[in-house]
Amino acid sequence: MNKDQAKGRVEEAKGKVKEVAGKVVGNKELEVKGKIQNSGGKIQSAYGDLKEDLKDAAKGK
Repeated sequence: MNKDQAKGRVEEAKGKVKEVAGKVVGNKELEVKGKIQNSGGKIQSAYGDLKEDLKDAAKGK
């Protein structure tokens, strides 16, 4: 696991917490910020997954 994968998954989790908290409290702004953070985390972890796949392909795995 590389740093992009780890950071991305952490951001996903933090975004999901904000999103749920926003829904529970009724704060639309917090909910939207959580969705954005969650999406950004997914993108970052997907980028990390791609880097890892390319590294493995270069090694012949």
